[in-house]
Amino acid sequence: MSRVKSSKKKAMLGKFIKQNRRIPLFVIAKTNRRVVQNRERRNWRSQKLKMRSQKRNRLN
Repeated sequence: MSRVKSSKKKAMLGKFIKQNRRIPLFVIAKTNRRVVQNRERRNWRSQKLKMRSQKRNRLN
C-alpha cells in the first residue's frame, strides 16, 4: 500500500478497520448468546471496500 494518502482516505480506512472487529465477549455473555457475531464483518480477500476512487472524482 502506498505511503502517501490523503487524511480523508486514512480516516475512512481507520473506520473500516474498527468495523471489522468481533463482538466483545461481555456482549455475548450479557445477551445470553442472542448476539454472537458481527454482521458487518468482512474478509479482506472475498469482500472489498466500497470506497470511491479519487481518480473518478478528478474526472467529474
